[in-house]
Amino acid sequence: MKKIIGVLCTLFMPLSALAQTPIAIAIHGGAGTIERAKFTEEQELAYRKTLTQAVEKGYQILDAGGESLDAISAAIMVLEESPYFNAGKGAVYTFDGEHELDASIMDGRTREAGAVAGVKHIEHPIQLARKVMSESVHVMLSGEGAEQFAKAHGFELIDNKVFDTESRYKALLKAKESLEKAKSDVKSYQAAHQALPIAYKMGTVGAVALDKFGNLAAGTSTGGMTAKRFGRIGDSPVIGAGTFADNHSCAVSATGHGEYFIRYSVASDICARVAYQKKSIEQAGNEVIHDVLAPIGGTGGVIIVDPQGNISMPFNTPGMYRASKSSQSPTYVAIFKDE
Repeated sequence: MKKIIGVLCTLFMPLSALAQTPIAIAIHGGAGTIERAKFTEEQELAYRKTLTQAVEKGYQILDAGGESLDAISAAIMVLEESPYFNAGKGAVYTFDGEHELDASIMDGRTREAGAVAGVKHIEHPIQLARKVMSESVHVMLSGEGAEQFAKAHGFELIDNKVFDTESRYKALLKAKESLEKAKSDVKSYQAAHQALPIAYKMGTVGAVALDKFGNLAAGTSTGGMTAKRFGRIGDSPVIGAGTFADNHSCAVSATGHGEYFIRYSVASDICARVAYQKKSIEQAGNEVIHDVLAPIGGTGGVIIVDPQGNISMPFNTPGMYRASKSSQSPTYVAIFKDE
């Protein structure tokens, strides 16, 4: 009799109770030469606190039944508001002493995407990227055109100096010491740029998520490369390089030396290996980050989530600011490789 009652109860349970779709979110705040010896206790705590705030903000939305696009947008906005990360208010300086911001977002349900590049007066570039996805017939808008689009859709344009920070300005001055001498000669400039420490060429924030409806989303935002010139654009706003999401495979957000991530279509390559070679996200991510990129000098990392709520965050640098949480695992926050 108890078995019969149990079967009847199961039959009449709501569909939401029968199919407990997992939820998951992962975020990153950039990869690079991130070592314990370079941090004071206060600095490390500040970074961990912001990463925790970002991942919890996104997870709260998922846990309340919200969509993955909303969750990643909220998490990225927390990081864009922090001076600790190279996005929004923590953006690095261009060679000319300004800030040029890039961002992209992608919906795994439809593979619709939006991106902005080289914007100077947008407080939250990830919001504008999402507006491009939802309200534009295009995928990527750049510079003044992107800001005209922003104004037409109610965005307030802010002073570029809002993004100024003392630490980023000091980094610019150090970078320019070598670049200034070579700027008149193309070959010398290229050589000087190659000689810059890798820390000047990296720094991004991003998020990936799976919501209770089974939909994946990915987003990435950055201030680009310290002392960048000529309107340089990295991988962050490039769909397939720095950002990719498809419900049939995975969602990826990348951080690293963007030129390599563009040339090797890192984000879409990982998802292709999952979709067509039936590899796990852990295997696919490790192959691309360690076997494809590392041998040719491509430094950086990615965060990945799949339709089952699995999370992987491989990187080939000494550290990567990262955090994750899912219905299957507690909050995880880490900075260094051995965590």
